Amino acid sequence: MAVTINDIKKLRDMTGAGLSDCKKALIESDNDIEKAKELIRKRGQAIAAKREDRDAAQGIAIGRSVGNFAAIVALKCETDFVAKNEKFVTLANAILNAAIDNRVKSTEELNALTIDGKVLPEAITALSGITGEKMELGAYEWLEAPSTVVYNHFNGMLSAAVAFNLENVDPDVAKAIAMQVASMNPMQATREQISKEVVDEELRVAIDKTRTEQVKKAVENALKKAGYNPYYCATEEHQQEAVRKGYMTEEQVEAAKKLMAETAAQKEANMPEQMIQNIAQGRLNKFYQENVLMEQVYEASDNKETVAQFLAASNKDLKAIDLKRVNLNVD
Repeated sequence: MAVTINDIKKLRDMTGAGLSDCKKALIESDNDIEKAKELIRKRGQAIAAKREDRDAAQGIAIGRSVGNFAAIVALKCETDFVAKNEKFVTLANAILNAAIDNRVKSTEELNALTIDGKVLPEAITALSGITGEKMELGAYEWLEAPSTVVYNHFNGMLSAAVAFNLENVDPDVAKAIAMQVASMNPMQATREQISKEVVDEELRVAIDKTRTEQVKKAVENALKKAGYNPYYCATEEHQQEAVRKGYMTEEQVEAAKKLMAETAAQKEANMPEQMIQNIAQGRLNKFYQENVLMEQVYEASDNKETVAQFLAASNKDLKAIDLKRVNLNVD
């Protein structure tokens, strides 16, 4: 039986494959639509398998909020050209819509959904076979709260979602905070959500840095008091430079080194512990201000108000309580 253009178009509508691929499959299957569909599916799987080791560094990150539920889906591919392909964008939106409609709360649940008659992994593989590029689900994030908002950045590679503790949040206020998350990349909405392991490590680093600075300051003061230039005593290379240029003698270098060692040891042994803790705590607070959404300076503020203050100006009880951010440019 001859293959007609109508048969080819029908198969293309059913599979999304190109005209030439549809024609070839129909010829090989003796114009049997179901067999032709299976041939196209298997070819798509084979193409996807061959490209498994490729880097899927492009794609689209897109989110949507419906009342108290928000979701972000990242679908990845190899090139920007395919990322802008209509079929690719359509599939990403279909995945997102299914996630929203079913209130999906895990990647496992998402992969179990049916998209255009196929479970999600098969739907992605099928399109991968059509485009000839590796595709994969890059990320899935969701939020559920009294109200939610999503901001999709114009480049299509970044999406941010924020959850609030109250219903009926002013849409402009909500969007502004989602844009803050997109641009300032906070780790969490509140400091309580930062893990103890992260906080402990930040505090340890802050204490070590403070101790090192206190010792360095004491050594530099001792060197200056003894008439030595701290720059030329700082490292062995600097010491050699000082001798080479005639700024210090070998004997002076040895004396400076001895002074540095003695001063450092004395300072370490008599470190004011409470002062160290106070300075380190200040550094930890700065870490919170940079990485916690509610404590960040609101980016669009003229008077350096925090996000918490910006939200309170809209409603004194309003707080951001959670956030999600997917960025394909970095993540």
